[in-house]
Amino acid sequence: MKPKLLVILGPTASGKSTLAVELTKQFNGEVISADSRQVYRGLDIGTGKVPRDSTDDQQLTTSDYFHKGIRHHLLDVAEPNDYFSVADYKKLADEAIHTIYRMKKLPILAGGTGLYVQAVVDNVVPPEVPPNKKLRAELAEKSTGELFAELKRLDPTRAETVERENPRRLIRAIEIARALESVPSQDIAFPADYSTSPYDILQIGLGVPIETLTEHVHARVIERLKNGWVNEVQNLLAQGVTPEHLAEFGLGYRIIASAIQKNGGGRNLFSNS
Repeated sequence: MKPKLLVILGPTASGKSTLAVELTKQFNGEVISADSRQVYRGLDIGTGKVPRDSTDDQQLTTSDYFHKGIRHHLLDVAEPNDYFSVADYKKLADEAIHTIYRMKKLPILAGGTGLYVQAVVDNVVPPEVPPNKKLRAELAEKSTGELFAELKRLDPTRAETVERENPRRLIRAIEIARALESVPSQDIAFPADYSTSPYDILQIGLGVPIETLTEHVHARVIERLKNGWVNEVQNLLAQGVTPEHLAEFGLGYRIIASAIQKNGGGRNLFSNS
């Protein structure tokens, strides 16, 4: 009998985490985060990570991350300077699913990182290609149009499915293409059915009108700035996380890190007014 897996999908600020928590209460479940930034320690406010229940032990494993008494998996499993791949995520997520299932609970996978969800749901095994810092630095100087053209030259098939305006995705695809001479086909990611999946899957997609979603995102950004997002970025910079690396965690981190540098430390940035 396959382990049951409930998956909650949706765009940013659509309410995935809130719904996941409510469903864990109703169906005796535990949450598995599918967020590519929340895996990192110290990226809390800017990623909207649920706060951890107070504890005296700061060296807990992912299985010990509780929020309102509900266990959350795959939060704080890597340092911000670590290289954490989709393959790393899939390995830990599969382990978490089977751990939850053995406890006769329902694993609930929730998050907005499509590659993470895809790797688990469709049982896609991503290629193990380590980051090439020199290549990434070179590619970072190029526009998205130039990056897309380079990927299309290396692997036209992958170029048809990649997010053309996402420089991080383009650079990673080029990195893999150069290492493996091609980017593995993603056809496996969209099977006709899930009969070959290791899990019995139910997926719930949340739809929110774009106007409402825009309001939610705007309110969320303001709230995070008031709650100390700038201080969070300052702390990460002080720990040795470079502005270039912070930029990989999303537009907000990139803008704040840049503003801190230009402001000579970031004091009084983004005041409540």
